[in-house]
Amino acid sequence: MSLKQRTIRGLSWAFIDRFANQLSQFIFGIILARLLSPAEYGLIGMLAIFFEIADTFVVAGFSEALIRKKDPTDADYSTIFLVNVGTGMFFYAVLYMMAPGISWFFNEPQLIPIIGVLGATVVINAFGMVARVPLTKNLDFKSLASISVISNLLSGAVAITLAFQGYGVWSLVWRNIVQSLLSTILVFLYVRPRWKLQFSGESFREIFAFGSKLLASRLFLEAYNNIYYIIIGKFFSARDLGLYTRANGYKDMFSRTLHNVIQSVSFPALAEIKDDDVRLKNAYRRLVQTTTYLTAVLMCGLAATADNFILGLIGPKWSESIPYLQLLSIVGIFYPLHYINLNILVIKGQSGQHFRLEVLTKLIALPAIAVGLIFGIKAMIICMLFTWSLDYFITASSSGRLINYPVSEQFKDILPSFLFAAALGIFVFATGRLFSLPPLVMLMIQVIAGFAFTVLISNQFRIKPFLEIKEIVLQKFVKKTAVAN
Repeated sequence: MSLKQRTIRGLSWAFIDRFANQLSQFIFGIILARLLSPAEYGLIGMLAIFFEIADTFVVAGFSEALIRKKDPTDADYSTIFLVNVGTGMFFYAVLYMMAPGISWFFNEPQLIPIIGVLGATVVINAFGMVARVPLTKNLDFKSLASISVISNLLSGAVAITLAFQGYGVWSLVWRNIVQSLLSTILVFLYVRPRWKLQFSGESFREIFAFGSKLLASRLFLEAYNNIYYIIIGKFFSARDLGLYTRANGYKDMFSRTLHNVIQSVSFPALAEIKDDDVRLKNAYRRLVQTTTYLTAVLMCGLAATADNFILGLIGPKWSESIPYLQLLSIVGIFYPLHYINLNILVIKGQSGQHFRLEVLTKLIALPAIAVGLIFGIKAMIICMLFTWSLDYFITASSSGRLINYPVSEQFKDILPSFLFAAALGIFVFATGRLFSLPPLVMLMIQVIAGFAFTVLISNQFRIKPFLEIKEIVLQKFVKKTAVAN
């Protein structure tokens, strides 16, 4: 099977994986949001930065280093496995000791027992990280899809059961525990790793030399992504943080999920052709165009339907999160673009440059934090929009120099998608104002109208990313139909 065929197959299963998981999480999330309060979501949001940083230290860029390495040995896998598990245990101990201080900082006594239980996920996840690498490296996203779907469905069912029984925030805690445990068990059942437990100093030094720079980059990323949770939780309230967390979660459901799908498949695929600049540029150019089209369409559609989305699905007690969701949806357009540009640096072995750009682009975000403290959450999100667009320009310029794809050329490639998405957003927003119907009904009308608009106009004006997606879908459908006959 050719690289293109394996990539398309991988993308298909990755999309099935993410779609099934997001659908289940979306449904479970609606039920939980109706059973729980914004303040209970806010308690989990207060801990986000601490657990994200702990997980980042555990991963430390080692998975990408193993994927990028052409022929990793059993010693490589075993060494990183031992390092991950040891790091996970260390950071669980750190979180446990920090619990009283974190609780004091936020003035929330409940955080102490929550950290003690939720911290177990850091150790549990550490056991499964290296075992996932062979599946990703071989583009076996069918197995990864099965693992994540099963673990998400069962953990979601546990959370809803606990929420109905009045466990409150603990239903969210145990959802994370069960999901991590099932995911780790299943990945070992699928992979059945045969490497023996051994530590190789040579393997560690080689992989750490590359992965450590990614670790530093990701620490800045996670600090940036979660610093807003700390600011809101400390200077506003748990309820305000819960509103922001729910809006940001719905934004991530589309933006970050799409990025994760494309990144998980494109990174190993592009890594195979990293030494052929012409081929790499052509493949990367198509990736940028398709990513922009999908992200812009989804996020502009989400912004246009935000009011009916929130009121119709999770109820009026979350109505104050509507403007947050509208603004964050526009911010979400730039997230995948920023990181697929950084991917080229990693593929080309420029992890040091990757780190420097992460530092620079995250320092640019400091004014947004200051504005939030002075003028409030909405003003902070508006500033985030400007900082993320500037981040994109910086990373596109840097990556473009490596493969002769300047930012001006990239901008010309993505401009049609931006213009189309803006027109779609206006159309969908106007559609939502035509009738005075219940929010859920209006949401369904907007979704149907938006889908029809996207297909008809994209096809009529021959928008290139749409045509490529259409071709892939038709090929898969025709192939399946032919097999069935």
